[in-house]
Amino acid sequence: MLLGLWEAAFLLKLWPPHLFPAPTTVFESLRSGFVDRGFWTATSASLNRVVMGYAIACAIGVPLGFWTAYSRLASDTLGRLFVGLQSLPSLCWLPLAVLWCGLTERAILFVIVIGSLLSIAIAVESGLRRIPGIYRMAGENLGARGLRLAIHVLLPASMPHLVAGLKQGWAFAWRGLISGEMILVTLGLGRLLVLGRDRNDISQIFAVMLLITAIGYSVDALCFRALERSLHKRWGFASL
Repeated sequence: MLLGLWEAAFLLKLWPPHLFPAPTTVFESLRSGFVDRGFWTATSASLNRVVMGYAIACAIGVPLGFWTAYSRLASDTLGRLFVGLQSLPSLCWLPLAVLWCGLTERAILFVIVIGSLLSIAIAVESGLRRIPGIYRMAGENLGARGLRLAIHVLLPASMPHLVAGLKQGWAFAWRGLISGEMILVTLGLGRLLVLGRDRNDISQIFAVMLLITAIGYSVDALCFRALERSLHKRWGFASL
């Protein structure tokens, strides 16, 4: 239906062809981009960056979430600061990243990490605070203390909320990546958008946007949605 509306809008000439291309033109641009391996190379570079940045964000954000959940001092200071900073778009961090890291890969990595880290930390804290107190007491009565209690009781019990935060963190990381690549001169999908603009090639811009959307949807469907279904069944939120 969307393709039909797209084609109808093109045939009605609501906008000039150089501003609104036909679906066939966009798909041809998408096909040629993969044939000459330009899209493959850019996709590989972007995915490598976002996976690395997202992994760093998870490694830092999960412990921070535990700390803010069980430390009154951390909750009153860092916890409130995280909530305030989360309202900043990832692009706002880019000038700071350039000043600190220069026009390098580290600047993009910084934007990816800071963009998703706060969301992950807040989700972990929220999930831990919603755990029924009896779970903690049961774990302690069975001999779980400290790290063992966190790994074997608290973390599994908070997983439904944690996965939602990880999913949101991935979305922020993906947006931060594309924004950084559009501004910094580097290989990636964001850079292909800028090249399409510089060449006045609207078909390439639409093709890259479709590719970015398809990758985001695929990651959500193959990773987060499957994990959510598994957790919902385990916790009784969905029928078996």
